[in-house]
Amino acid sequence: MSETVISVILGGGQGTRLYPLTKSRSKPAVPIAGKYRLVDIPISNCLNSGLKRIFVLTQFNSASLNKHIKNAYHFDHFNSGFVDILAAEQTPDNPKWYQGTADAVRQCMHHIDNYEADYVLILSGDQLYQMDFLEMIEHHRKSGAEITIATIPVGPKEASDFGIMKTNEEHYITSFIEKPKADMLQDWSSDVGEEMRSAGKIYLASMGIYLFNKNLLFEILNSRKEAADFGREIIPQSIGQNKIMSFQYDGYWTDIGNIHSFFEANLGLTDDIPLFNLFDNDKLIYSRSRMLPPTKISGTTLERTVIAEGCIIQASRIEHSLVGIRTRIGSGTTIVNSYLMGNDKFQTIEEIEASTRKGIPPLGIGGRCYIRNTIVDKNCSIGNDVRINGGTHLADEEYDNYVVKDGIVVMKKGSVLPDGFTI
Repeated sequence: MSETVISVILGGGQGTRLYPLTKSRSKPAVPIAGKYRLVDIPISNCLNSGLKRIFVLTQFNSASLNKHIKNAYHFDHFNSGFVDILAAEQTPDNPKWYQGTADAVRQCMHHIDNYEADYVLILSGDQLYQMDFLEMIEHHRKSGAEITIATIPVGPKEASDFGIMKTNEEHYITSFIEKPKADMLQDWSSDVGEEMRSAGKIYLASMGIYLFNKNLLFEILNSRKEAADFGREIIPQSIGQNKIMSFQYDGYWTDIGNIHSFFEANLGLTDDIPLFNLFDNDKLIYSRSRMLPPTKISGTTLERTVIAEGCIIQASRIEHSLVGIRTRIGSGTTIVNSYLMGNDKFQTIEEIEASTRKGIPPLGIGGRCYIRNTIVDKNCSIGNDVRINGGTHLADEEYDNYVVKDGIVVMKKGSVLPDGFTI
C-alpha cells in the first residue's frame, strides 16, 4: 500500500502571521518542542505510516529548511525512500513563483510523475498532529473515492476559522463553505458520531490534508490552470464533479498559524498528559541527530517544564516552560510561561570573555532575570537583571529586538539585551 503513494508537504507562504519567527526562515523550519522543526511533524507522520517517498515544496527563506532536511533524513542504498526539497524555480515555460498550494503542486508535477504511484497525499508543513495515513489511504481505496479530505469535528466557535464540509449518510462531501459566520451554520452540521456530537462538535472542518488519485490530480491541475489554491478553488470546484470522501480524524490537531497558537501548542507539551504525545513509542518524532551532552541543572526548582539536551541551567525557578537545546540560564533567574528555543552552538570561554569585553552578554540568559510570557528565538544574548513581563497589558508593537503579539513578547533571532533591560 505505502509504495503506491507519493507524499507532498507544502512549505507555505511567507508566514507573516508567525513573524518574527519567519523573518529569516520558512514556516516549516520554525523550531518546535525545543529540538525539532515544524516540518518534522508531517515527515514523521509519513515515516510512521510507512510512507517514505516525500517531497517538500519550498519558496520563501528556504535555506535553513534545506539544511535541516539534508542533515536529518537519510535512507540507505537498499531503500527507495527519500525526502527531497522541491524549491520554486523559474523556467522558460513558467517564469512565475508558486501562486498558491495547487499551483505549487502543478509546477512540480513533472518531478512527481517520475515515480510510479496511484495516489498523491498533500500535507501542510505547519500543523501539529499524529495521524496514521495508512488508515486514510485504506478508507479512500475501499470507498472508491477520487479525493479524500481529512476532516476534524469542531464546535460553532471554531467553525468560523475553517472551511466547513457537509457530508451525506455515506460520508461523501456534498458542499463546502469557507469560514462561515455563526448565523450561517444552522444547516451545516454533519454526522460526526455520538462522542463528538455530545461534545458539541458537530461541524466538519477541513484539516488541509488531501489524498488524490494521482491521474485525477494531474488532470485537474492541467485543466484548471487558473486555480491556484486547493482549499479555495480546487476542492470547492470538484464537489459535485468528483467523488470526494471525508476521513474523520478525532485526535489532537492544531494549525500553527499564528504566534498565539504556536505559543500555546509548545507550552501544552509541558502538561502532565499532553494532547500531543512526544513519548509514544509507535509515533516517534524524527529530526536531525545531534551529539549533545546531557543537560546540567544546579539549584533549580522545576515545575511543568520540558528541557532539551545540552543545556546548562542555574536558574532559581522554571515553571510551565519549554527550554530548547544548548540553552544557558544564569543563577537567580526565574522563567515562567515561556519558550526558550536555545542556541545553535556552545560558546567557548574565550568567546564569552571576548564578547563581554565588547559589552555583549554571552549567548543565553544571564543571572537574576525574570522572563514571563515570552518566546526567545535562537541565539539571543540576554544580560543580567533583565525583566521581560509579557501580558495583555502590552500593546502589539514591533521594536528593534522584539515584537509583541497578543501579549506575547517574541525576541528576534540573535537579539541582544543589555544588563537591566526591561520590557
